Amino acid sequence: MDSEHQLERKTAQLAALREIGRAINAAWDLQDTLGLITRKTAAVMGVESCSVYLLDEAGEYLILKATTGLAQEAVGLALLRLGEGLTGWAARMGQVVAEADAAHDPRFKYLPETEESIFQSLLAVPLINQGRVIGAMNVQTCSHHQYTDDEIELLALIGDLAAGALEKALLYERMQRQIAELSTLAEVSETVTSPLYLDEMLGVVVDMAAQVMRAKACSLMLLDEEREVLVLRAFQGFGPAYSQKPVLKVGEGVAGLVAQTGQPLAVMDVCQDPRYQHRETARQEGLCSLLCAPLRVRERTSGVFNCYTGTPHTFTPQEIGLFQTLANQTALAIENSQLVVNTTIVREMHHRVKNNLQTIAMLLRLQLGEGAGVDPQEGLRESISRVLSMAAVHEALSERGFRMADVKPILRQVAEMVVQNRLHAHRGLRVTVQGDEITLPSRSATALTLAVNELVQNALKHAFVEREEGQITITLSQRPLGFKVEVQDDGVGLALAETAPRSLGLQIVEALVGEDLGGQLTIERGAQGTRATIFVPGNNHSQGGF
Repeated sequence: MDSEHQLERKTAQLAALREIGRAINAAWDLQDTLGLITRKTAAVMGVESCSVYLLDEAGEYLILKATTGLAQEAVGLALLRLGEGLTGWAARMGQVVAEADAAHDPRFKYLPETEESIFQSLLAVPLINQGRVIGAMNVQTCSHHQYTDDEIELLALIGDLAAGALEKALLYERMQRQIAELSTLAEVSETVTSPLYLDEMLGVVVDMAAQVMRAKACSLMLLDEEREVLVLRAFQGFGPAYSQKPVLKVGEGVAGLVAQTGQPLAVMDVCQDPRYQHRETARQEGLCSLLCAPLRVRERTSGVFNCYTGTPHTFTPQEIGLFQTLANQTALAIENSQLVVNTTIVREMHHRVKNNLQTIAMLLRLQLGEGAGVDPQEGLRESISRVLSMAAVHEALSERGFRMADVKPILRQVAEMVVQNRLHAHRGLRVTVQGDEITLPSRSATALTLAVNELVQNALKHAFVEREEGQITITLSQRPLGFKVEVQDDGVGLALAETAPRSLGLQIVEALVGEDLGGQLTIERGAQGTRATIFVPGNNHSQGGF
């Protein structure tokens, strides 16, 4: 009877092996193959749990890849060092290990995330293919169970079948991954050569890097050479806490070291590494391993690229090489983008300077046409003031990025220069600038500044005759339908009789306000002096780039 029972059992085991063999040989996808192995093995052997651990590419850790009885949340997270625990011991030694009371074996290691405390016995076998260990698999029961020779032999046979199938699935996965990497590199190359804005391009590259590296999160930091700090410019997979981190100095932290040395650096656990500056933020974000690569082109580092995993991970030389390739391509794209921007700025500045030189030439011709009665020193002083007014605009534009300028501080600077030029005649004169901020493109800012300069010059020339003291107030008002600038003095006023010839300064102001700004100029004389008002309606002031 015993022999008949053993025969039936052997027959059932052989049938199960054939079924497992057919199933796993037909599977190509790694996860499908792993799931099938654990389910079929648990069913054939009548156990409550079957789990497969695979060795990482660095050959240091066994990572739980599939299970029928352990917590599913532990898949991909639970890991053992090679040689650690009963399963790690089986993989390292290439031998079977069987324990009826596993927890009391000194080699046993409990992994809390697997919730395996309900299990008592454990049988583990190494997964070996062509003489190379690729992992280990184990079965567990909730009760104490002494594994028989037949059970050990059956699991060893399943392990041999599984190892071959898993190696095939791993090769297929690597091939698919290489195809994905090449596709991503092609997409990155297309992205970095497309006419995207820099920040938009960096955002796309960071997203692609996270996909190809299978990372939890990626970020990119650019080097501010003046301050020697790294500034976060693009990130993916992080919460708000990460984006609010303070800037890193070159040489500080892991990223700062990479920026300083120009060499990639891998960290197993940023929450434990003392070089990492923001360990608490890393814990909040669930970050673990880090690969940091420099953005380098022509031996120059322009920033760093960061790749984070959520579980401990040893980055292989292939992964480091791939990530460095992405970083190098990105660095080249950034340099090309900056060259394009610089070329555009040079063209814009050339056009702007050309226009302003033409304006200066026109003003000098008008000054020349005033005739012989004009004081040469006075004419020269006025011309210098006009040139300095335009220079003040371009100084502000250079600080604001060559596009828009806030005219309020510019007018304050121009007023101070005008007063300094006439300090010998008006020692007690005060000029104040007040009111709203008005931001204008360069052409409009230059026209308005020149116009106000002329109005202040006229006030100084005509409103304070035989006086050393006086007040000129420049008031800026931003309106829903445009903006207004008033130049008010407390002097004797301008000679505005129709028979009186218009001064050169007023002719210039009328031309600038009417033709360049598309606005209106009004001048009112009262008991408290003269008020000149420039009003520019609508969006006329926002037109024009130079």
